[in-house]
Amino acid sequence: MSNVLLLSMPGGMEWVFIILAVLLLFGGKKIPELMRGLGKGIREFNDAKNNVSREIREGMNEEPKKSEEK
Repeated sequence: MSNVLLLSMPGGMEWVFIILAVLLLFGGKKIPELMRGLGKGIREFNDAKNNVSREIREGMNEEPKKSEEK
């Protein structure tokens, strides 16, 4: 058996089973709260990624500081 088959995305009927399992485990009232938390986490991750990227770009554009010798 190939390892590639084990890493493939679920098909149509498999998604239905996954969605039903999530509904049974969390219930209809908890899912919006779960999705809100997931969205907030993704948003925070993207903000942090953008901040790091911006700081790297700004650091590359800075001229090296000369140390003052006495």
